[in-house]
Amino acid sequence: MGLFLGLDSSTQGLTALVVDTARGEVVHQDVLNYGAEFPEYGSPQGFLPHADPLVRHADPRLWVAALERLLGRLRAAGLAARLDGLSGSAQQHGTVYLTGSFPAAPDPGESLAACVGRSLARPTAPIWMDASTAAECRQIEAALGGADEVRRRTGSAAVERFAGPQIRRFAVTEPAAYERTGVIHLVSSFLASVLTGVNAPIDPGDGAGMNLLNLSTGAWDGDLVSATAPGLSGRLPGLCSAGAVCGPVAPWLVERFGLRPGTPVVAWSGDNPSSLIGVGGWEPGTMAISLGTSDTCFAAMRAPRVDPEGCGHVFGNPAGGFMCLICFRNGSLAREHIRDLHGLTWRQFDGDCLAATPPGNGGNLMLPYVVPEITPRVLSPGLRRRGAATFEAGGDAAGDVRAIVEAQALSLRLHSQWIGEAPTALRLTGGASRSDGIGQILADVFQAEVERLDVGNSAALGAALRAAQAVEGLPWAALAARFCAPVAGRRLHPVAANAALYRDLLKRYAALEASCRADEASPPGR
Repeated sequence: MGLFLGLDSSTQGLTALVVDTARGEVVHQDVLNYGAEFPEYGSPQGFLPHADPLVRHADPRLWVAALERLLGRLRAAGLAARLDGLSGSAQQHGTVYLTGSFPAAPDPGESLAACVGRSLARPTAPIWMDASTAAECRQIEAALGGADEVRRRTGSAAVERFAGPQIRRFAVTEPAAYERTGVIHLVSSFLASVLTGVNAPIDPGDGAGMNLLNLSTGAWDGDLVSATAPGLSGRLPGLCSAGAVCGPVAPWLVERFGLRPGTPVVAWSGDNPSSLIGVGGWEPGTMAISLGTSDTCFAAMRAPRVDPEGCGHVFGNPAGGFMCLICFRNGSLAREHIRDLHGLTWRQFDGDCLAATPPGNGGNLMLPYVVPEITPRVLSPGLRRRGAATFEAGGDAAGDVRAIVEAQALSLRLHSQWIGEAPTALRLTGGASRSDGIGQILADVFQAEVERLDVGNSAALGAALRAAQAVEGLPWAALAARFCAPVAGRRLHPVAANAALYRDLLKRYAALEASCRADEASPPGR
């Protein structure tokens, strides 16, 4: 039993979390906000401004500068030398382009960020928010015989933010820079490489979000690699199991930050696979729902089924097997829109409105699209009720609040059916998880018990637990029981009497959504 560090390099900051497996406690947490801590990088929100709204890149040196500062803080806290292992999670899909000299040891007195800067073949890294590769997605799908074949092999259709289309765009638009590129890392494997001083491999959780990994073989797919960019196979890192040790920490980190020589670095993964572990959802039956700016649900899978509509994704589960992920862009954006439209506080939203309206809302259905949606793909946003009228201000506040929450719950239920297994429990995280009204609607729509967690940094916690499991061999069930147990007294039970009501409402919601999508697909004038 010992101390294990989990790091999470997210879009806007870097989090460190240390667990003590003997005590079953989180003993240290630290968060660095990129914009506040590193204004010199010109990335107040974690990415670089760009005139094209489809382009979203970040400076890889920023991530390394944050890692360096955070390691210094761990040393000052007296924890660096006591760590028994570490791992990390990072925002998925981002790619870092480096020369053959990477990784290199920093010169005396040189920062790690400056050292890495000397090895960048491309000064910026496209991240998950980038949507500039639609043409490249279609080219990759065409080369493989269509989107269905890409989905069958990789668990996802070609997606603009995924690594494969991003690599293709770089190779086509900047061939000279691509030629200088010796290795292409994900954010996760890049930072693991900085820690170990060797090119770290990519794990199945993050690797599956690239449109390059074949789920059935667990290897890079030769056809997809060839269709993506010339000479790509020689530029991709190796693949490893989720619990693989990449190596010990690099000697210069031992010298600078007091880490113990030989401290094992367990393969990093993406933030979503790490969060699956951090919320205790490592085995099938439990679905995690993160209620944030976007609403996201993810769950362990018994088999790698794929979404026939191409909205959901399949990644590797760090505990073994596979996991699904479904993201809804209209999460808190839509809830906040209704709140602000009626001048409500969150207390009024949850108490006065949700509590004052009956389940089913008298049949008042709404489509929750304030911004273009990705699940399902709806490019023309607009809140609609009863399948016809465009939403207008000045309606019934309580009815509109229940309509938006029920619509989001019904959409989540509808678009998770491809998983093939109804969850027995829902674990809620994110700011809106505190709402009993929202939680009860989810419980009734899914007819599953809702559990709330005190986990504030599920991705960092998941990384720490993955390190502990890999180094100490602790069972996943034991780790989940110690660190991911639901908060007593905060469970919500489904009301059986509402099951039939929501089954009927789900059918009517599906028809309303289908009508909306048909309208969008119809040419003007028809």
